[in-house]
Amino acid sequence: MLALRTNFPRVRRLFSPSFSKTGPGFCCQDRTLTRDGPSRKASGQRYNEPPSAEVVARVSGIPTMARLPYRETADGLDAAFVGVPIDTGTSNRPGARFGPRQIRVESAMLRAYNSGTRAAPYQSIRVADIGDVNVNLYDLQDTCRRIRDAYRTILAAGCTPLTLGGDHTIAYPILQAVAERHGPVGLVHVDAHADTSDLLLGEKIAHGTPFRRCVEEGLLDRERGFRVVPVEECWYRSLTPLMAEVRSQMGAGPVYLSFDIDALDPGFAPGTGTPEIAGLTPIQGVEIIRGCRGLSLVGCDLVEVSPAYDTTGNTALTGANLLFEMLCVLPNVKYL
Repeated sequence: MLALRTNFPRVRRLFSPSFSKTGPGFCCQDRTLTRDGPSRKASGQRYNEPPSAEVVARVSGIPTMARLPYRETADGLDAAFVGVPIDTGTSNRPGARFGPRQIRVESAMLRAYNSGTRAAPYQSIRVADIGDVNVNLYDLQDTCRRIRDAYRTILAAGCTPLTLGGDHTIAYPILQAVAERHGPVGLVHVDAHADTSDLLLGEKIAHGTPFRRCVEEGLLDRERGFRVVPVEECWYRSLTPLMAEVRSQMGAGPVYLSFDIDALDPGFAPGTGTPEIAGLTPIQGVEIIRGCRGLSLVGCDLVEVSPAYDTTGNTALTGANLLFEMLCVLPNVKYL
């Protein structure tokens, strides 16, 4: 019998616990001790590392992204998970405002090491969860301003944002802040829709318009060109060769990765607002993100998770794993 496993025993060898077993007591995600003695915590060394499930139950504690420590600001961080809980720009099923919260809950299953690629992000860069942008659910224009201002602050700290959406409207103000910091960027956009409409019901700001606005404002690097790959060209095949072409097109300049969960077939990810059949598989989604290794990524987002349409939680679980894969391909992450 052949058994396929994703959580390989070598993880134990590479990350041998340096903690003593704790009995009943307080579980925590900071440098303090438990009531019963020392334990492995999320920030007990130079880099933040999620607590081991061998010591702290996955269902315990406040649900931060990947059970990382929470920080008020991005100061001192190399990368940060940040939520943008809005669905004010959606055109079909709402609910993406609850995406960041559910992704955090399901991220309790994430581990400290990528057994598929041998990436060790928590041994390489300092990462934390910095909470959510305080959005205005009643005013989309004001929400975009708040997002833009928040990301200006994050980027000014030298931190790479990894965003939990929220509907795809958020990519527009995020890219405004990113382009202010890095200049026009290359874009890898994974989606069931182009999101390049000019107007939706007379409105220029919505989840179907962000990348048209970005092109109009010069936020994207036109010199790298534009290419659309229809999903039919992806059926029944690995996307690893395609990503080699993408890396060649993107070159050495700054790149932003935007991943709409509705790019995946709704059989795998039904919890989204605008599902389209015959989409990508989760394996292909992982191939796309892993194929971004080597690019100069300056930001990433995972958007349009709408938990109410998936009672299993698997859409949010998939989103959490894709965000972890994004973390693993950031510059300066080492591979063991």
